[in-house]
Parts: sequence; C-alpha cells; structure tokens
Amino acid sequence: MMRVAVIDSGGANIGSVIYALERLGIDAALTADASEIRQAERVILPGVGAAATAMARLQEHGLVEVIRSLQQPMLGICLGMQLLFDHSDEGDVACLGLLPGRVRKLQGGPGIRVPHMGWNALRKQQESPLLAGVAEGAYAYFVHSFAAPVTVDALATSEHGERFAAVVGRGRCFGAQFHPERSASVGARILRNFIGMELA
Repeated sequence: MMRVAVIDSGGANIGSVIYALERLGIDAALTADASEIRQAERVILPGVGAAATAMARLQEHGLVEVIRSLQQPMLGICLGMQLLFDHSDEGDVACLGLLPGRVRKLQGGPGIRVPHMGWNALRKQQESPLLAGVAEGAYAYFVHSFAAPVTVDALATSEHGERFAAVVGRGRCFGAQFHPERSASVGARILRNFIGMELA
C-alpha cells in the first residue's frame, strides 16, 4: 500500500483531509516526524490559520528543510499551498520558497466579501495530471483571505473580485487553494489524481 504522510501543521482541517483520503481507500499517517515524511511516497501539507503561525510550527518541528528537500510529490492544501511560495503578506513571513511569488490579501470590494467563502469555478490554465478528469468550470469549495498570484505555475485560476491561482504545480510540488476534502467529487478526483500520478 502506498505510504502517504499528512504533515501535522496544526490546521483545523487535518481530520477532514485524513477522512477524505480514507474514503478513497488510502490509509494516511498524520505526522510531524521527519523520517516518516521522508519515507512517504506522497506528502500532503494541509493548513488553516495564519501563515506565520504555520511556518513557526514547521520550524519548531525542524520540518522546513525536510519539506524543501523532498523528492516525492507533495500537495499543499489551502494555507499549505500558500506556504509553498516565497513570502506571505499574512504576518509578513518568509515561506518555503518552493514556488516563486508573494501571497497577498484579497482586496474585496462592493459585494465582494473577504474572507472568500463558498463554491467557485476553476478555469484551467494548462494541462496537468492533477486535473485529469476535472471539467473546465468545475466548482470547488474555498475559504481564504489571502491568495497566490497567477504565475507560470498556475494550473487553474479562480476569481473573487480578482483572479488568483487556484491550483499550482511545478515539478514535484503541487497546491490547491480550495479544500479538496470539502469539494465533493471534484475534490475526490484531484486527491485520487495526486495519489496516482506518475511524474517524469
């Protein structure tokens, strides 16, 4: 059976990520143990809360360099995706630096509430095994106040007053700004794609 490590980043959504994987027949280990994370065949970095707090927790467990040096596929979810970038304006904190770019607060505006909470459409920017079988315009469930920029690493975007990266990917590193574990069949498909993908 494939070994999947879910990094214990202290986020409140971790239980639901584990449960979503269980529904797919995947027995994932929730861990902050560096050797267990290194030995896993897939790594998931979930997160809910503030970037500075999450980075401090990763530092505390000695996991920042561990995550940076991983060679197996990794998926960041929500805040976990934002932590993949160079920097977050949330707490003005340096992040993992696996993807170039700065995470900024959503601006909002008339009729545009922040935080962004609810279902929103995904617009594909490029083909990726992570998005195989996910229809253009498929809806996913978002809860966030900060967002990553649309760069060459954006696999799909969404819009809430402004365009932002909804799914990202570069090499072994992937991220979803929305919550796959709360996004019904679309989220289940993305998790299944991540577990089953083969990288060149």
